[in-house]
Amino acid sequence: MEDINVLESVNPTLTQMLSKALNLIFHIFSWGSLVVVPGLSESLSSPCRCLYADSSCWPSDADFAALASQLSRPLIYPVPPESACYPLSDPVGNCTDVMLNTSNGTWRSDQAGAMQAINFETFIFQNGSISACYLNTTLGVPCEQGSIPPVGVDATTSDDIQAAVIFAEKWNLKVVVKNTGHDFLGRSSGRGSFMIWTHNMKNISYNATFVVQGGPSNETFNALTIGAGVQWYEAYAVADSYGRSVVGGISPGGSVGAAGGWVLGGGHSALSPQYGLGVDNALQFTLVTSSGSYLTANAYSHSDLFWALRGGGGGTFGVVTSVTYNTHPPTPVIAIVLSVESFDTPATAQSIVSEFLRFHPTMADLGWGGYAFFSAETSFLFVGVAPNISWAAANTTLAPLFEFFANSTSEEAVGYTMSYDSFYTLYEQVLGTPGTASSVGENVEIVSRLISRELLETDYEKVAETLLGLGTSLTYHLVAGGAVSKVDPDSVGLNPAWRNALGHVALGSSWLEGTNATAVRQIEDTLKGYLGVLEELVGPDGGAYFNEASLYEQNFQETFFGAHYARLEAIKDQYDPAGLFVVVEGVGSERWDEDLNCRIQF
Repeated sequence: MEDINVLESVNPTLTQMLSKALNLIFHIFSWGSLVVVPGLSESLSSPCRCLYADSSCWPSDADFAALASQLSRPLIYPVPPESACYPLSDPVGNCTDVMLNTSNGTWRSDQAGAMQAINFETFIFQNGSISACYLNTTLGVPCEQGSIPPVGVDATTSDDIQAAVIFAEKWNLKVVVKNTGHDFLGRSSGRGSFMIWTHNMKNISYNATFVVQGGPSNETFNALTIGAGVQWYEAYAVADSYGRSVVGGISPGGSVGAAGGWVLGGGHSALSPQYGLGVDNALQFTLVTSSGSYLTANAYSHSDLFWALRGGGGGTFGVVTSVTYNTHPPTPVIAIVLSVESFDTPATAQSIVSEFLRFHPTMADLGWGGYAFFSAETSFLFVGVAPNISWAAANTTLAPLFEFFANSTSEEAVGYTMSYDSFYTLYEQVLGTPGTASSVGENVEIVSRLISRELLETDYEKVAETLLGLGTSLTYHLVAGGAVSKVDPDSVGLNPAWRNALGHVALGSSWLEGTNATAVRQIEDTLKGYLGVLEELVGPDGGAYFNEASLYEQNFQETFFGAHYARLEAIKDQYDPAGLFVVVEGVGSERWDEDLNCRIQF
């Protein structure tokens, strides 16, 4: 193994290696977090939503025209982006553009009808038939709308959102709120629904003496306020231009949204062990509730709603229009790449992964965060970052781990560290510019669980054995512990399990376009098996990250929200008494049928 490299400046070759390593991890698993999620509007006269093509209830053209007259932009009519390759479906579409950009997260986020995981563009009927629009036109399948809403509002202001919410409530429509379409639970799409697209709400402002509404004038923050459509590449750049750093999501090109489901579901980051989760850095929200009211929620105004918004999940309490984050002074960042090209024996895999997991609490306590990728049959790769740490401290901390890896395998093992002036410098050089290709544009579903500090400290070898025993590739996020563990678990609505966690493990499956429903169900059964193994490992109260999770949770209330569920449900009933907003496995969703179209509990 190579020694730790103490560099006077950033080595371009090593930066390229770090970029390659991170993009490999992101190719296996996209770090996108739910940004915005679908809501549902309930009419007192019917327990079921009105869906497109139901002429008995769907608004007329005149009704939609009346709505359009209230908006800042024309109504939108989303279509599958792949329809450009089907002249009969989209005569003016540019198929070449679609083919070149199908794995470009930024491009996909700019298309109202595109989801980052394309299986959520499709719809599987109970009889197994599939409504979809495949990029692979040689399959001979006609292009259909699938689960993409046929009409919607391109919101640029809170007034637009208020008009859309009131319209949807009046006509009992099923509502989907979408920003970038980064979503592992299909909450950014809905067959026959009405879309509120927040992607173009791009306002960003910085205030070095920000005071939350209703707060004392002497309580000020260096704060960044961002609109619902802002993506992390935009937020990072503006924060850096003011000499500040902000805790945010990590993805190639930065296409994940910064002011929606990411923070509403908790918001983990490689910087979290140093600065906390997104919810720990959120100072204030503005949002539109189910009544059409525009509210500000913070520690002094609607404090109960502020509590719920910080971890109670997106699409449940209202449509967020902006988030204000506390920012931090930029500090130098040390980055590490540690890899083993392949495991020579299963015993080697067990030894290396066990030692890495044993070492994780030490790294978390020192502020190290990052992402690891491994499987019993292939290799091990860890990319880590630590802000505000010296080279000497990095060397002292990591040398034992590097040495262990070097002495544990006959295969090639590589370890090196790099220094950057700030996290933003690393982000720009390693994760690329907007438009960087990533693992989007694929069919994918995942399962996940949080890994507690206690489990790692008392039984790290069992954790390693269990994860390797799954027999598939997985990612291990080092995004908790440190500053995350120092926050009062009851100060925010987030599942308290996060405050005892150190890691978050996730694995998934993907499949090709055109795969039939029977084969997809078999893949889902395999994922359910993985989920059972993870749940047995961590226990029923182990918890999972709401934004990167499974569609097949048997007790989502405990898994995602823990002991906070009852209070979250009470707050939801206070601000959304008619049940306008409901999402897959979100607070109150057990009151609805499987498709979230009809209410079954009142």
